[in-house]
Amino acid sequence: MTTINPAQLRDGQLTYLVAEDLKMAASLLYQAYYDDPLLMDIFQSDKSDYEKRLRAAIREELMAFWEAKQPMLGVFDGESLIGVACLTQPGKSFGPGKYWHWRLKMLLTAGYVSTRQLLEKERLIQEAIDGDDYHMLAFIAVSPRYQQQGWGDLLVRAAQAALDDEQQSRGLAVYVTQPQHLKLFEQHGYQFVKELQVGDISGKLMFQPRTSVQEVRDAV
Repeated sequence: MTTINPAQLRDGQLTYLVAEDLKMAASLLYQAYYDDPLLMDIFQSDKSDYEKRLRAAIREELMAFWEAKQPMLGVFDGESLIGVACLTQPGKSFGPGKYWHWRLKMLLTAGYVSTRQLLEKERLIQEAIDGDDYHMLAFIAVSPRYQQQGWGDLLVRAAQAALDDEQQSRGLAVYVTQPQHLKLFEQHGYQFVKELQVGDISGKLMFQPRTSVQEVRDAV
């Protein structure tokens, strides 16, 4: 059985991101999610300030993750960040009650409508899974130059490893809006929960129960 240690060496290995890495992480996530249907809808890609608001929203999300001490994992090639995965821990900073300073910053950078839609997405997810005692894979991305090399698979397994330290977590959820990403999560034991409509975009809520996490590891 292969065990993922998120605190391994940086070069070509997994590591927890530090404050100095957040700017690179924001840039990588911006590239990865620029064409994401959900974010294009939420941040109104038809408007001239789409890029500015998307960058600002990603930056604020990462800062919120950092301040709340949420797990942010990265893979490096030398000094270059080539992949990142961000999770929310059970019961922490997730759902419609998200902390007020995040709401204020997001309102100022992304606007009222976009902020409301982001919170609505989280409310729908929490309602569909019934509770907040689970991890949520909020972001996962690999630099375009390093795709199709197994880094996405490594990041998904690293996210699964986060459950080891939190026995109260029921499992790991992810909201998928791009069909080409479904296969990756299905290969790792994620099960379809519900089709969710956020704004004008429909996506699939997937969930990997804790028992499935162990089964997948045993098969490695």
